[in-house]
Amino acid sequence: MKLILLGAPGSGKGTQAAYITEKYNLPHVSTGDLFRENIKNETPLGLKVKEVMDTGNLCPDDLTVELVKDRLSKADCEKGYLLDGFPRNLYQAGELDEFNAPDKVINLVVDLGKIEHRITGRRSCPKCGASFHVDFIGNVSNCPDCGEALTIRKDDNPETVKERLSVYKAQTEPLIDYYGKQGKILNVNGDQPIDKVFEDIVKVLGQ
Repeated sequence: MKLILLGAPGSGKGTQAAYITEKYNLPHVSTGDLFRENIKNETPLGLKVKEVMDTGNLCPDDLTVELVKDRLSKADCEKGYLLDGFPRNLYQAGELDEFNAPDKVINLVVDLGKIEHRITGRRSCPKCGASFHVDFIGNVSNCPDCGEALTIRKDDNPETVKERLSVYKAQTEPLIDYYGKQGKILNVNGDQPIDKVFEDIVKVLGQ
């Protein structure tokens, strides 16, 4: 089963990706992980990515496609994959269709108006790794689990979130229509408890 997980920043893709890969025994292919792994291992592609990123630029489409194509050619992807963070635009989607087209595309539908609150309210513990939201823990400044001071991710501020959502609407949202015309889109309400979202994902996948 070849799957893509779509959704705006803060829609819960990371959480659901972990559930999906475990249940269906699929490799989780994340472009962010691919960049870091190739740079760390100093692969030929990784060196190209590092050169681009060192100049402060985003990784170009053709290089991102090359990285994903290389990853999907590995033995563990023979029976399927879960792509997270790719494709990000119509060009990347067209290229993916050429070398390893997806079977289904899960789209987590969340009201973009609620996304900013969801992201800016996130808190994490650098010591034990736990994640929280101010809606559930209030304005406490220390981890309820271990007592360490909670931190806010650098890019979880309103200005950065607005920019990320703007990029999503311009570049990634058109993929919903692209895959919808292929009959591959499976819309799931992402504005529900985590377990319910996953239950609905399993339901729409039908296996």
